[in-house]
Amino acid sequence: MSAILSLPVKGMNCVSCVGRVEKAVGKLSGVAGVSINLASGRVMVTPTADADANMPAAVVAAISAAGYT
Repeated sequence: MSAILSLPVKGMNCVSCVGRVEKAVGKLSGVAGVSINLASGRVMVTPTADADANMPAAVVAAISAAGYT
């Protein structure tokens, strides 16, 4: 997997929210970088070269576990 994954995230309304999502997604295996745009409500995840096909589902699960949809 090499393309940047871009997902909408609902429920983020402050810098603390961005930090929670960034921390939850950033610690996942296969994630090289995380960028969040609070204004657009989107998270962009850069995968590592060896990220597997399940990484998008893991990102969604991490966002959900952090309390966002």
